[in-house]
Amino acid sequence: MSYYVVVGAGPVGRETARLLGEQGHDVVLTSRSVDSVGLAGVRAVQADATDAAQLSRIGQGADAIFMCAMAPYHRWPTDFFPIIDGTVRAAEAVGAKIILLGNLYGYGENADSPLHPDLPLDPTSRKGTVRTVMWQRALRANVPVIEVRSSDYLGYRAISYFSLVVLPSLVEGKSVAFTGNLDANHAWAFTKDVARTLVASARYTGEWGRAFHVPSQYASPRELIQRTAAMLGRDVSDMRSYSISEMEALGMHELVEMRYLFDRPLLVDSSDTEHLLGVKANSLDVMIADTLRDHL
Repeated sequence: MSYYVVVGAGPVGRETARLLGEQGHDVVLTSRSVDSVGLAGVRAVQADATDAAQLSRIGQGADAIFMCAMAPYHRWPTDFFPIIDGTVRAAEAVGAKIILLGNLYGYGENADSPLHPDLPLDPTSRKGTVRTVMWQRALRANVPVIEVRSSDYLGYRAISYFSLVVLPSLVEGKSVAFTGNLDANHAWAFTKDVARTLVASARYTGEWGRAFHVPSQYASPRELIQRTAAMLGRDVSDMRSYSISEMEALGMHELVEMRYLFDRPLLVDSSDTEHLLGVKANSLDVMIADTLRDHL
């Protein structure tokens, strides 16, 4: 069995650690605030990923470091670079591979859909630029690296536009507003499928320095809202899309530059993940039910 370090104790990091522990590996789950996690084979260690020396001590003997940490959304340009730099230096110091959790922002607004993992990165947003630079810094490391790129999350305690903007209104039976074209088909990734892709990447025997896409399910925001409401036993009496001016007035400044993701269909080619890693997406109903675990 192997030794793995998972950096970041959010829904994906915890699920990744859980899966690795269940497979019999020795696992450390670390973040600045993690406490006892009660997962078989998983030890929780408080640490700051920006501190390469500290992370190196934790990572001695590790086969791979999973970088699943998340910076506050509005602080990506300042907070993410020290995290990836600390992770890379620690991995280099102990000779561990890096498996980086990323997303689709780096492809930019002008990329053709479906998105393929070998498309060149051409970011058109600040957050997309941050993700692109993080991948470039990881690629320059002298250890093997893979990036797992995910679309918008569904799942228990997942933080996403859907969970932040739509879900509270649905739970409370209020009118619903979202962003972009409510009828544009969109890829949704289950946090548990993200973790399964990360874990499977660690076993990949082909050439590293590449990306894998998380297998997704597809539904327009309107369909997702309706199916979620039905599972909650709610009627959606009103559904509309916020204008940009409304979003600004409501303080959704960070969402404005990413609105393009919802203005047109967003399709993701995950055939490499399915064929090479053996990971397929759970059903959309499973994703929704897990998202609503505290409300059903």
